[in-house]
Amino acid sequence: MRDDELAAAQAYVRLLEATRAALCDPDDAPLYMPLLAAPIEEADGALRRAGLSGNESRFFDLVRSLQPSMSGSGH
Repeated sequence: MRDDELAAAQAYVRLLEATRAALCDPDDAPLYMPLLAAPIEEADGALRRAGLSGNESRFFDLVRSLQPSMSGSGH
């Protein structure tokens, strides 16, 4: 995995974790949603720099290599 691909996959994992934290309590979600702007911007920029925008299949292969639990197998 190239450094820029690794950065993109890591940025996505951070965005996913931030989103889960922001949405864990539906009553508080509107309060925390603005906090997702920075992780979204980071992930978007990292995807562009790695040339992964529009190449979701390759991107999610990279993410699964970092976060095997995202394979959808439930294990």
